[in-house]
Amino acid sequence: MVMPLRDDNTDRHTVPLVTYALIAVNILVWLLELGLGEPFINGYSTVPFELTHNTDLAGVQMVEAGGKSIPIRLYPGPTPIYLTLLSSMFMHASWMHIGGNMLYLWIFGDNIEDRIGHVKFLVFYLVCGLAASIADIMFKTDSIIPGLGASGAIAGVLGAYLVLFPKRKVKVLMMRTIVDMPAFMVLGLWILLQVFSQVTVAGTQAGGVAYMAHIGGFVAGVALIFLFGGKRTPPPRDVLPGGANA
Repeated sequence: MVMPLRDDNTDRHTVPLVTYALIAVNILVWLLELGLGEPFINGYSTVPFELTHNTDLAGVQMVEAGGKSIPIRLYPGPTPIYLTLLSSMFMHASWMHIGGNMLYLWIFGDNIEDRIGHVKFLVFYLVCGLAASIADIMFKTDSIIPGLGASGAIAGVLGAYLVLFPKRKVKVLMMRTIVDMPAFMVLGLWILLQVFSQVTVAGTQAGGVAYMAHIGGFVAGVALIFLFGGKRTPPPRDVLPGGANA
């Protein structure tokens, strides 16, 4: 198991205000989930069937999984129901879920924000999240299992990081040892695990991790970072008369 702990931020020039704000909003929504419970969670999560059929399901629905029928209670969501694509992007299923996602966003988000700017980073993050949800929905159009999590948007950040900082050293916890690994190894292993996991669960209706959302978000991040002005070579710093750096 490889768990990233932090990366090298010595060349970062700005305070990652949007990254911090996104973490704060995710935590706030998580607290709302704890307080409002199932009606909020199952009402504002993304349900593929609702979006592909433009309907808002409510009441007990039956899901076939592992040869058994499992009841899931759905609740009314926002109007239009497509807004769940946005709301679910800030929701999580457990303390471990939000903890892991926010750790990845904290480690890798600031560098992307520093490179492309605050406003562009916010748009980039949201677009990657939407792309991730759409990719997941395309592979299970009739599923009535609610989906939620920031993982797809954060996967887009990871894809952008792989493009812009492939050799950046990342401190990771490997087994019981902390070591330095280049980003292309850390993130390469991560996306390979998502692809392998998606292949093993393809065609099942059971809930769990939305691996296809991770893959879709990652691919979107790799492609979109160029449109948002990301370059592997860092932009030159302003030079004052006489050759001194600003």
